[in-house]
Amino acid sequence: MSGGLRWGLIGASTIAAEHMIGAIRAAGGEVAAVLSSDAARGRAYAAAHGIERATTERAALIEAADIDAVYISTTNELHRDQLFAAAAAGKHVLCEKPLALTLADARAMVAACARHGVVMGTNHHLRNAATHRAMRDAIVAGHIGRPLFARVFHAVYLPPHLQGWRITTPAAGGGVILDITVHDADTLRFVLGDEPAAVSAMASRAGMGEAGLEDGVMGVVRFAGGVLAQFHDAFTTRYAPTGFEVHGEDGSLIGIDCMSPQPKGSVLLRTAAATTELPLAHEDLYARSIRQFQAAVAGVGAPAATGEDGVRSLAMALATVEAARSGRETPIESQG
Repeated sequence: MSGGLRWGLIGASTIAAEHMIGAIRAAGGEVAAVLSSDAARGRAYAAAHGIERATTERAALIEAADIDAVYISTTNELHRDQLFAAAAAGKHVLCEKPLALTLADARAMVAACARHGVVMGTNHHLRNAATHRAMRDAIVAGHIGRPLFARVFHAVYLPPHLQGWRITTPAAGGGVILDITVHDADTLRFVLGDEPAAVSAMASRAGMGEAGLEDGVMGVVRFAGGVLAQFHDAFTTRYAPTGFEVHGEDGSLIGIDCMSPQPKGSVLLRTAAATTELPLAHEDLYARSIRQFQAAVAGVGAPAATGEDGVRSLAMALATVEAARSGRETPIESQG
Protein backbone atom coordinates (compact mmCIF):
# COMPACT_ATOMS: atom_id res chain seq x y z
CA MET A 1 0.00 0.00 0.00
CA SER A 2 1.55 3.32 -1.07
CA GLY A 3 -0.68 5.59 1.02
CA GLY A 4 -1.56 5.77 4.67
CA LEU A 5 1.71 7.09 6.12
CA ARG A 6 1.43 8.98 9.36
CA TRP A 7 3.62 12.05 9.25
CA GLY A 8 5.29 14.25 11.81
CA LEU A 9 6.10 17.82 10.87
CA ILE A 10 9.49 19.06 12.07
CA GLY A 11 8.83 22.77 11.90
CA ALA A 12 5.54 24.66 12.19
CA SER A 13 6.31 26.32 8.88
CA THR A 14 4.50 28.42 6.32
CA ILE A 15 5.24 25.96 3.50
CA ALA A 16 3.75 23.12 5.51
CA ALA A 17 0.65 25.20 6.20
CA GLU A 18 0.23 26.44 2.63
CA HIS A 19 1.15 23.28 0.74
CA MET A 20 2.35 20.18 2.54
CA ILE A 21 -0.39 19.44 5.07
CA GLY A 22 -2.99 19.47 2.30
CA ALA A 23 -0.71 17.45 0.01
CA ILE A 24 -0.19 14.76 2.64
CA ARG A 25 -3.91 14.45 3.19
CA ALA A 26 -4.67 14.51 -0.54
CA ALA A 27 -2.23 11.61 -0.99
CA GLY A 28 -3.98 9.54 1.67
CA GLY A 29 -1.61 10.26 4.55
CA GLU A 30 -2.22 11.73 7.98
CA VAL A 31 -0.47 14.51 9.87
CA ALA A 32 -0.15 13.16 13.39
CA ALA A 33 2.10 15.68 15.12
CA VAL A 34 4.05 18.92 14.74
CA LEU A 35 7.31 19.96 16.38
CA SER A 36 7.88 23.64 17.16
CA SER A 37 10.52 25.30 19.34
CA ASP A 38 7.74 27.59 20.63
CA ALA A 39 5.10 25.71 22.64
CA ALA A 40 2.36 28.30 22.17
CA ARG A 41 3.00 28.55 18.44
CA GLY A 42 2.98 24.77 18.14
CA ARG A 43 -0.35 24.43 19.95
CA ALA A 44 -1.93 27.18 17.86
CA TYR A 45 -0.56 25.68 14.65
CA ALA A 46 -1.89 22.22 15.51
CA ALA A 47 -5.32 23.63 16.34
CA ALA A 48 -5.47 25.70 13.17
CA HIS A 49 -4.58 22.75 10.93
CA GLY A 50 -6.36 19.90 12.65
CA ILE A 51 -3.18 18.16 13.82
CA GLU A 52 -3.54 15.74 16.72
CA ARG A 53 -0.71 17.00 18.90
CA ALA A 54 2.14 19.48 19.18
CA THR A 55 5.43 19.14 21.01
CA THR A 56 8.64 21.05 21.64
CA GLU A 57 10.63 17.85 22.20
CA ARG A 58 12.24 16.33 19.11
CA ALA A 59 12.46 12.88 20.68
CA ALA A 60 8.74 12.92 21.48
CA LEU A 61 7.98 13.28 17.77
CA ILE A 62 10.60 11.12 16.07
CA GLU A 63 10.42 8.27 18.55
CA ALA A 64 6.63 8.06 18.55
CA ALA A 65 5.40 4.65 17.43
CA ASP A 66 2.59 6.16 15.37
CA ILE A 67 4.91 8.29 13.19
CA ASP A 68 6.13 6.67 9.95
CA ALA A 69 7.78 9.64 8.24
CA VAL A 70 8.82 13.20 8.94
CA TYR A 71 8.78 16.34 6.83
CA ILE A 72 11.57 18.76 7.78
CA SER A 73 10.94 22.44 6.99
CA THR A 74 12.92 24.28 9.63
CA THR A 75 15.63 26.82 8.77
CA ASN A 76 18.42 25.35 6.70
CA GLU A 77 21.12 25.07 9.36
CA LEU A 78 18.88 22.77 11.44
CA HIS A 79 18.12 20.17 8.76
CA ARG A 80 21.20 18.00 9.25
CA ASP A 81 20.85 17.11 12.92
CA GLN A 82 17.09 16.75 12.68
CA LEU A 83 17.46 14.32 9.79
CA PHE A 84 20.17 12.36 11.60
CA ALA A 85 17.87 11.92 14.59
CA ALA A 86 14.85 10.94 12.49
CA ALA A 87 16.81 8.42 10.41
CA ALA A 88 18.31 6.85 13.54
CA ALA A 89 14.76 6.45 14.86
CA GLY A 90 13.78 4.60 11.68
CA LYS A 91 11.63 7.35 10.23
CA HIS A 92 11.51 8.06 6.51
CA VAL A 93 12.48 11.66 5.73
CA LEU A 94 11.32 14.28 3.24
CA CYS A 95 13.55 17.32 3.72
CA GLU A 96 13.26 20.85 2.42
CA LYS A 97 15.92 22.26 0.17
CA PRO A 98 18.72 23.11 0.52
CA LEU A 99 19.48 19.97 2.46
CA ALA A 100 22.27 21.63 4.43
CA LEU A 101 24.80 24.45 4.30
CA THR A 102 27.73 22.30 3.16
CA LEU A 103 28.10 19.44 0.71
CA ALA A 104 29.80 17.33 3.36
CA ASP A 105 26.75 17.61 5.60
CA ALA A 106 24.33 16.90 2.74
CA ARG A 107 26.27 13.80 1.71
CA ALA A 108 26.33 12.65 5.33
CA MET A 109 22.55 13.03 5.46
CA VAL A 110 22.10 10.78 2.42
CA ALA A 111 24.51 8.26 3.90
CA ALA A 112 22.67 8.25 7.24
CA CYS A 113 19.35 7.44 5.60
CA ALA A 114 20.95 4.64 3.59
CA ARG A 115 22.64 3.26 6.68
CA HIS A 116 19.39 3.18 8.64
CA GLY A 117 17.35 1.81 5.73
CA VAL A 118 14.91 4.70 5.44
CA VAL A 119 13.68 6.52 2.34
CA MET A 120 14.99 10.06 1.84
CA GLY A 121 13.55 12.68 -0.47
CA THR A 122 14.29 16.35 -1.16
CA ASN A 123 11.28 18.62 -1.53
CA HIS A 124 12.13 20.00 -4.98
CA HIS A 125 8.54 20.61 -6.04
CA LEU A 126 9.16 22.07 -9.51
CA ARG A 127 10.15 18.77 -11.11
CA ASN A 128 6.58 17.66 -10.35
CA ALA A 129 5.11 20.41 -12.53
CA ALA A 130 3.31 19.24 -15.67
CA THR A 131 5.17 21.92 -17.64
CA HIS A 132 8.63 20.64 -16.77
CA ARG A 133 7.70 16.99 -17.20
CA ALA A 134 6.32 17.79 -20.66
CA MET A 135 9.51 19.64 -21.58
CA ARG A 136 11.66 16.75 -20.41
CA ASP A 137 9.57 14.28 -22.39
CA ALA A 138 9.74 16.45 -25.52
CA ILE A 139 13.54 16.57 -25.31
CA VAL A 140 13.79 12.81 -24.81
CA ALA A 141 11.48 12.32 -27.80
CA GLY A 142 13.83 14.40 -29.95
CA HIS A 143 11.34 17.17 -30.75
CA ILE A 144 13.95 19.94 -30.56
CA GLY A 145 17.00 17.93 -31.59
CA ARG A 146 20.18 18.39 -29.59
CA PRO A 147 19.68 20.98 -26.83
CA LEU A 148 22.06 23.94 -27.11
CA PHE A 149 20.87 26.58 -24.65
CA ALA A 150 18.45 27.03 -21.77
CA ARG A 151 17.10 30.03 -19.87
CA VAL A 152 15.39 30.21 -16.50
CA PHE A 153 13.46 33.28 -15.35
CA HIS A 154 12.80 32.86 -11.64
CA ALA A 155 12.91 36.43 -10.36
CA VAL A 156 9.94 37.02 -8.07
CA TYR A 157 8.89 39.17 -5.12
CA LEU A 158 9.36 37.64 -1.69
CA PRO A 159 6.07 38.34 0.12
CA PRO A 160 6.21 40.14 3.48
CA HIS A 161 5.22 37.06 5.50
CA LEU A 162 8.34 35.27 4.21
CA GLN A 163 10.71 38.21 4.66
CA GLY A 164 12.29 36.77 7.79
CA TRP A 165 15.46 34.69 8.08
CA ARG A 166 15.77 34.40 4.28
CA ILE A 167 16.86 38.03 4.08
CA THR A 168 18.38 38.59 7.52
CA THR A 169 20.32 35.55 8.69
CA PRO A 170 23.40 34.27 6.83
CA ALA A 171 23.95 31.56 9.45
CA ALA A 172 20.56 30.03 8.59
CA GLY A 173 21.42 29.84 4.90
CA GLY A 174 19.57 32.96 3.82
CA GLY A 175 19.85 34.69 0.47
CA VAL A 176 18.29 34.17 -2.92
CA ILE A 177 20.84 31.64 -4.17
CA LEU A 178 20.17 29.00 -1.51
CA ASP A 179 16.44 29.75 -1.67
CA ILE A 180 15.72 30.01 -5.41
CA THR A 181 18.81 29.17 -7.48
CA VAL A 182 18.89 25.79 -5.79
CA HIS A 183 15.47 25.12 -7.37
CA ASP A 184 16.76 26.22 -10.79
CA ALA A 185 19.61 23.75 -10.39
CA ASP A 186 17.27 20.84 -9.78
CA THR A 187 14.82 21.83 -12.51
CA LEU A 188 17.59 22.28 -15.11
CA ARG A 189 19.06 18.89 -14.22
CA PHE A 190 15.62 17.28 -14.43
CA VAL A 191 14.53 18.83 -17.73
CA LEU A 192 17.87 18.53 -19.52
CA GLY A 193 18.79 15.12 -18.12
CA ASP A 194 22.35 16.38 -17.70
CA GLU A 195 24.71 17.47 -14.94
CA PRO A 196 26.05 21.01 -14.40
CA ALA A 197 29.83 21.28 -14.56
CA ALA A 198 30.70 24.94 -13.89
CA VAL A 199 29.00 28.25 -13.18
CA SER A 200 29.67 31.97 -13.50
CA ALA A 201 27.49 34.47 -11.63
CA MET A 202 27.00 38.01 -10.34
CA ALA A 203 24.87 38.80 -7.30
CA SER A 204 23.08 42.02 -6.40
CA ARG A 205 21.81 43.65 -3.23
CA ALA A 206 18.84 45.86 -4.01
CA GLY A 207 17.88 46.65 -0.42
CA MET A 208 15.80 43.69 0.72
CA GLY A 209 18.70 41.46 1.72
CA GLU A 210 20.41 42.36 4.99
CA ALA A 211 23.68 41.39 6.65
CA GLY A 212 25.40 41.03 3.30
CA LEU A 213 22.84 38.61 1.85
CA GLU A 214 22.15 38.79 -1.87
CA ASP A 215 18.58 39.37 -3.06
CA GLY A 216 19.26 38.97 -6.78
CA VAL A 217 21.56 36.90 -8.99
CA MET A 218 22.23 36.23 -12.64
CA GLY A 219 24.46 33.48 -13.94
CA VAL A 220 25.41 31.02 -16.62
CA VAL A 221 25.87 27.29 -16.09
CA ARG A 222 27.89 25.03 -18.36
CA PHE A 223 26.51 21.50 -18.46
CA ALA A 224 28.59 18.39 -19.03
CA GLY A 225 26.87 17.77 -22.36
CA GLY A 226 27.64 21.28 -23.62
CA VAL A 227 24.39 23.15 -22.93
CA LEU A 228 24.76 26.70 -21.63
CA ALA A 229 21.96 27.78 -19.29
CA GLN A 230 21.19 31.29 -18.07
CA PHE A 231 19.38 31.92 -14.80
CA HIS A 232 17.90 35.05 -13.22
CA ASP A 233 16.65 34.86 -9.64
CA ALA A 234 15.50 37.59 -7.29
CA PHE A 235 13.41 38.43 -4.24
CA THR A 236 12.78 41.99 -5.41
CA THR A 237 10.91 41.97 -8.74
CA ARG A 238 7.19 42.48 -8.23
CA TYR A 239 6.09 42.27 -11.86
CA ALA A 240 8.47 39.89 -13.65
CA PRO A 241 7.00 36.80 -15.31
CA THR A 242 8.63 33.43 -14.77
CA GLY A 243 9.65 31.01 -17.47
CA PHE A 244 11.87 28.17 -18.59
CA GLU A 245 13.17 27.79 -22.14
CA VAL A 246 15.25 25.17 -23.92
CA HIS A 247 16.55 25.88 -27.42
CA GLY A 248 17.82 23.06 -29.61
CA GLU A 249 19.11 22.50 -33.13
CA ASP A 250 15.64 21.62 -34.45
CA GLY A 251 13.28 23.57 -32.22
CA SER A 252 12.58 25.43 -29.01
CA LEU A 253 10.52 24.73 -25.91
CA ILE A 254 9.11 27.82 -24.24
CA GLY A 255 7.65 27.36 -20.78
CA ILE A 256 5.51 30.31 -19.65
CA ASP A 257 4.52 31.16 -16.06
CA CYS A 258 5.89 27.83 -14.91
CA MET A 259 8.38 28.49 -12.07
CA SER A 260 5.58 28.43 -9.54
CA PRO A 261 4.35 26.27 -6.67
CA GLN A 262 0.92 26.46 -8.28
CA PRO A 263 -0.18 23.92 -10.93
CA LYS A 264 -0.19 26.32 -13.84
CA GLY A 265 1.70 27.48 -16.92
CA SER A 266 1.97 26.45 -20.55
CA VAL A 267 4.62 25.13 -22.94
CA LEU A 268 5.04 26.03 -26.60
CA LEU A 269 6.96 23.82 -29.00
CA ARG A 270 8.33 25.88 -31.88
CA THR A 271 9.82 24.14 -34.94
CA ALA A 272 10.09 24.79 -38.66
CA ALA A 273 6.76 23.04 -39.14
CA ALA A 274 4.64 24.91 -36.60
CA THR A 275 4.26 26.42 -33.15
CA THR A 276 2.06 24.21 -31.00
CA GLU A 277 1.06 24.18 -27.35
CA LEU A 278 1.90 20.95 -25.59
CA PRO A 279 -0.98 19.17 -23.82
CA LEU A 280 -0.59 19.30 -20.04
CA ALA A 281 -2.32 17.53 -17.18
CA HIS A 282 -1.85 19.95 -14.30
CA GLU A 283 -1.98 18.59 -10.77
CA ASP A 284 -0.87 19.70 -7.32
CA LEU A 285 2.93 19.58 -7.36
CA TYR A 286 3.26 18.72 -3.69
CA ALA A 287 0.58 16.04 -3.67
CA ARG A 288 2.36 14.34 -6.56
CA SER A 289 5.60 14.49 -4.59
CA ILE A 290 3.98 12.94 -1.52
CA ARG A 291 2.40 10.18 -3.61
CA GLN A 292 5.76 9.24 -5.09
CA PHE A 293 7.43 9.38 -1.69
CA GLN A 294 4.82 7.11 -0.14
CA ALA A 295 5.11 4.72 -3.07
CA ALA A 296 8.88 4.61 -2.55
CA VAL A 297 8.33 3.73 1.10
CA ALA A 298 6.14 0.88 -0.12
CA GLY A 299 8.99 -0.30 -2.36
CA VAL A 300 7.70 1.12 -5.64
CA GLY A 301 10.02 3.53 -7.46
CA ALA A 302 11.83 6.46 -5.88
CA PRO A 303 10.89 9.87 -4.51
CA ALA A 304 10.39 12.53 -7.17
CA ALA A 305 13.64 14.12 -5.98
CA THR A 306 15.97 11.89 -4.01
CA GLY A 307 18.53 12.80 -1.40
CA GLU A 308 21.17 12.54 -4.10
CA ASP A 309 19.22 15.08 -6.17
CA GLY A 310 19.31 17.39 -3.17
CA VAL A 311 23.10 17.04 -2.93
CA ARG A 312 23.52 17.90 -6.60
CA SER A 313 21.28 20.97 -6.47
CA LEU A 314 23.14 22.17 -3.38
CA ALA A 315 26.45 21.68 -5.18
CA MET A 316 25.38 24.06 -7.95
CA ALA A 317 23.98 26.60 -5.48
CA LEU A 318 27.15 26.65 -3.40
CA ALA A 319 29.27 26.98 -6.54
CA THR A 320 27.07 29.93 -7.56
CA VAL A 321 27.71 31.60 -4.20
CA GLU A 322 31.44 31.16 -4.72
CA ALA A 323 31.33 32.31 -8.35
CA ALA A 324 29.51 35.49 -7.37
CA ARG A 325 31.99 36.10 -4.56
CA SER A 326 35.14 35.45 -6.58
CA GLY A 327 34.11 36.75 -9.98
CA ARG A 328 35.44 33.57 -11.56
CA GLU A 329 33.91 30.55 -13.28
CA THR A 330 33.60 27.94 -10.54
CA PRO A 331 33.58 24.16 -10.97
CA ILE A 332 30.57 22.35 -9.52
CA GLU A 333 31.50 19.43 -7.33
CA SER A 334 30.28 16.02 -8.42
CA GLN A 335 28.33 13.63 -6.24
CA GLY A 336 31.32 11.56 -5.23
